[in-house]
Amino acid sequence: MTVRVLIVDDQAVVRAGFAAIVGAEPDLDVVAEAADGARAVELAAELAPDVVLMDIRMPGMDGLTATRLLTGRADAPRVLVLTTFDQDAYVHDALRAGASGFLLKDAEPDELLTGIRVVACGDGMLAPTVTRRLIDTFARTAAPTAPDTAPLESLTPREREVLSLVAAGLANAEIAESLGVTVGTVKSHVNALLAKLGLRDRVQATIFAYDTGLARPRGTG
Repeated sequence: MTVRVLIVDDQAVVRAGFAAIVGAEPDLDVVAEAADGARAVELAAELAPDVVLMDIRMPGMDGLTATRLLTGRADAPRVLVLTTFDQDAYVHDALRAGASGFLLKDAEPDELLTGIRVVACGDGMLAPTVTRRLIDTFARTAAPTAPDTAPLESLTPREREVLSLVAAGLANAEIAESLGVTVGTVKSHVNALLAKLGLRDRVQATIFAYDTGLARPRGTG
């Protein structure tokens, strides 16, 4: 199956670079490019891409607004946000808007390609080294003062434990090693907790864990 990709960035040279990397892969197809959020929304409606590479800071409609519009559709594509860590303090807003993950703009080509394939398969792109820094920023900015823990009651103790490790940015193999179980068992727990909570992927699960107080930023006890 070929993954159809829409590239959105206000810089032509950046779009061209991403298009060259993505277009060289036999299982990926760049269906269009857009220079702003409004055009991205139009093209997505017309071409139905599977994945949208979305810049945040653009003139006119920004990537955050476009992401919210795109992910609110019944046939929503997966959105992979491209960001610069030192500048985009509101990455958590993109995640809340429905983005399936994020990458730094200076990510290696292999990381970009992996990100596209991961979100296209229905998972969230939470690369450990980048994620742990960004999720800490997200949590410090967005963690509620009085978390609602009621939704956690539907989870088993083991599912809560797995969820907390997902929120810490651990991959399935790392969770399996930590808990002394198989990767397949971890996958089963992740699928079960996502289904119980009505969540789409690991990104939403991470946000949920912070919103309910199950996970906390480093240094907050």
